[in-house]
Amino acid sequence: MLNNINNYLLKIEYDGSNFVGWQFQENGKSIQETIEKAIFKVLKSKTKIIGAGRTDKGVHAIGQYANFKINKKIINEKKFLNSINFFLNKSLISIVEIKKKNLNFHSRFNAKERTYEYRIVNREGSLSLQKNKAWHIKNKLDLKMLKKGAKILEGTHDFSTFRAASCSAPSPIKKIKSISVKKKGDEIILIFKSKSFLQNQVRSMVGCLKYLSSKKWDFKVFKKVFKSKNRLKCAPPAPAYGLYLLNVKY
Repeated sequence: MLNNINNYLLKIEYDGSNFVGWQFQENGKSIQETIEKAIFKVLKSKTKIIGAGRTDKGVHAIGQYANFKINKKIINEKKFLNSINFFLNKSLISIVEIKKKNLNFHSRFNAKERTYEYRIVNREGSLSLQKNKAWHIKNKLDLKMLKKGAKILEGTHDFSTFRAASCSAPSPIKKIKSISVKKKGDEIILIFKSKSFLQNQVRSMVGCLKYLSSKKWDFKVFKKVFKSKNRLKCAPPAPAYGLYLLNVKY
């Protein structure tokens, strides 16, 4: 029977606004559960999909990846995509690509790099098109300080300050490959690259960078909070709706 098993990788895009997050939970609708139900409708077979990143409630994705194993072969991938997206359309989830992988492939453990993007709209006027898609900050942010703060977060550090109490990672030490800060009009985009992140790490870092760039903290305080490894000293995390899982590299 083992010879009939196939392993497929999906590239997924979604609006996380109406979900409890990626992972299956009993207190509401998850993205994982919604996709598994759609696969069952198309392939008439129960499957478990494994996501590359366990995005939290309200977080969006442009390039989430997930794999599933099934005792069937998908002959027509184009037909599969059209069929599954028909069932997912109302949930604002799209399966963008499907690829056959070897049986050992694991979307979470084989990931070499994850890229998250955080979007801020820095203006007085309220949001309409970007409502629940970006963090609206009215007070003018100092871009120079934002970049200076981001720079010291790069590299290998103990990120305990930015770690959620419920984080299950074995160690708070992570290596951030890069953080880029770009401004276009009234939109500020922060892009974070790392092999993996702690739970709430990106949103907590953005929350602290906001305190720094809005002059609530000076650079000395920002650095002290980061080095304290004390979660209680962290600024309130940035809202989930400004965060996007942009891509996963294998």
